[in-house]
Amino acid sequence: MNEIASASETASLAAPKVGFVSLGCPKALTDSELILTQLSAEGYQTSKTFEGADLVIVNTCGFIDDAVKESLDTISEALNVNGRVIVTGCLGAKESDSGGNMVREMHPSVLAVTGPHATQEVMDAVHAHLPKPHDPFLDLVPNAFGEAGLKLTPRHYAYLKISEGCNHRCTFCIIPSMRGDLVSRPLGDVLREAQALFESGVKELLVISQDTSAYGVDVRYQMGFHDGRPVKTRTLELVQALSELAEPFSAWVRLHYVYPYPTVDHLIPLMASGRVLPYLDVPFQHSHPDVLKRMQRPASGEKNLERLQLWREQCPQLVVRSTFIAGFPGETESEFSHLLQFLEEAQIDRAGCFAYSAVEGATANALPGMLPLEVRQERRARFMQVAEKISAQKLQSRIGSTMQVLVDSAKALGKQGGVGRTYSDAPEIDGVVHLLSPEKLSKSYRTGDFIKVRILQTQGHDLIGLPI
Repeated sequence: MNEIASASETASLAAPKVGFVSLGCPKALTDSELILTQLSAEGYQTSKTFEGADLVIVNTCGFIDDAVKESLDTISEALNVNGRVIVTGCLGAKESDSGGNMVREMHPSVLAVTGPHATQEVMDAVHAHLPKPHDPFLDLVPNAFGEAGLKLTPRHYAYLKISEGCNHRCTFCIIPSMRGDLVSRPLGDVLREAQALFESGVKELLVISQDTSAYGVDVRYQMGFHDGRPVKTRTLELVQALSELAEPFSAWVRLHYVYPYPTVDHLIPLMASGRVLPYLDVPFQHSHPDVLKRMQRPASGEKNLERLQLWREQCPQLVVRSTFIAGFPGETESEFSHLLQFLEEAQIDRAGCFAYSAVEGATANALPGMLPLEVRQERRARFMQVAEKISAQKLQSRIGSTMQVLVDSAKALGKQGGVGRTYSDAPEIDGVVHLLSPEKLSKSYRTGDFIKVRILQTQGHDLIGLPI
């Protein structure tokens, strides 16, 4: 027995170790989960540190300048600490000024460079420099994964990527050049993954895409199959199916990056009836028709306010978050004032704003009327003043109400308080509810529990509540 145990321990110690760091958006995070799942299936150890790893994988972001800098700095750090680095992600697909690969030119010693959503290419590079310990199709595979795979998020929530790429050519964006045109995942695969996530204990499923509303456009909304029945590959039918899968688990389904097409109107009744969360992450970007035209935004942007008002009539509890760009090339003071007025009238619950960034490769950079950086930043600051005032008023209206809260963390079973979120708050991008210690000594809660909370007061962008 000792010899067997010793051999097992030796094998475990001898398993090659891969350091891993994931940067960027939730779409990049789901790419990382796919890679990590495959690494685990093939017997590799993984770690969050560079030291002691046989090689390092860096999943990068290549969108705005700050993200590019963070990615390049991380690659440099990994090379300095470890020396054996594979680069993947959006920055890996980015060209330099000379037309070559940016990462290769800046860091010629990296072992390999791939673009985003490239699990097989990454694994091929790993195999070339670190032979796999075993064949997952011949050897035993750990039980820790299945359809859902490994997760980088906490156990109780998960992202579900339904498509890759984007068919739009917004002038401020370079995502299509890095991630390609829209490719919708087969509906059956999406629903099987969702089912596996719910069965593994996930209480909140966050649906993500570059354009969630366009799901299925590339395959002409062809019929897919789940559990032996046909389901159309389209956002409405997908959301209906997800709500049915979530119901037995009393789980939340939250929709992100929903372009404001007229088809979204059909999702609102599902939210009003409680089948999915009454929450929409809508990337409006601007309100003025002329600015939207220069941005080459899809959908009829001039009708967005009308649509919002209709949605709220049908679903009064609806929460809308969005992102905007201030100081877009050619933006006049009048056009910016139009945006502020839209924000006031639309009553956006959570609004983020970027001062226009001249992202390398974006066609908007060639538009006339590039504004000085200080003007762009000043307009962003003015926008956020209005946005924060609206958000604060919205939060004030919650005081005195009793709300369902999903617990993200709990100290001593909640006896020392915790942190959670209402349906209004997506993880990491919105606010939280700071949970007080329960008044009843018998009351307790754990991470991943749904609890009832009486909202007592606000604190900045957050709420303070008492579990009841």
